Amino acid sequence: MTRKRGDKPQVELTEGAIRVVWRGRTRTILPAPAPTNAEDAPDFTVSLDDLVCWDPPDDDTEIEMTELQIILEAIDDAFDRLGLDVAYE
Repeated sequence: MTRKRGDKPQVELTEGAIRVVWRGRTRTILPAPAPTNAEDAPDFTVSLDDLVCWDPPDDDTEIEMTELQIILEAIDDAFDRLGLDVAYE
């Protein structure tokens, strides 16, 4: 997959979710349950098993591994800018 300069996912942190918009598609990510006994639990936990397809109407289109890597980098950048922690499981 070739990326053009400036072609990166837009990440929006909403109340209780992450919304990724990229190339006309959207993926809404709800948090995975945080461990109940973790004192240093992250602000948001993403279950990678849930990131298979895009939101409707593109829910028949799988998120490719290279796309997933780029999306995760964009999420990391957005959380870093806000001083928040994100974890992936």
